[in-house]
Amino acid sequence: MSELLERLPYARFLDLQTASEGAALTVTMPFAQKLIGNPILPALHGGATAALLELTAVAQVAALYPRLRLPRPINVTVAYLRSGRPADVHARARISKAGRRVAHVLAEAWQDDETQPIAALTAHFLMAEDDR
Repeated sequence: MSELLERLPYARFLDLQTASEGAALTVTMPFAQKLIGNPILPALHGGATAALLELTAVAQVAALYPRLRLPRPINVTVAYLRSGRPADVHARARISKAGRRVAHVLAEAWQDDETQPIAALTAHFLMAEDDR
């Protein structure tokens, strides 16, 4: 897990794992029974999927702007595109625009096929210099 995600308790709870491919960061949320939101289907809990997407976006901004404090969400919108099956989920984020104070980030989560996302995130993050 990246150093940033190791510091975040919820990322540790979700057991998020990272892999870097150049500047792109891929975050994986391994399947665990505690992530099931609807046991009848069974389907992953939407909150766990949203947290994966938001933490992926935060980690991507922090990786590209390392001198900044932890990016703070201004607004986050998650679109649930299909049910998450009881399997590992992968996510990747890209920064579409970054100014001096705000970054606009898009992220997608998928399971087996990256072209078939289960959820997508659009968010703005406040970027501030580290006070240290």
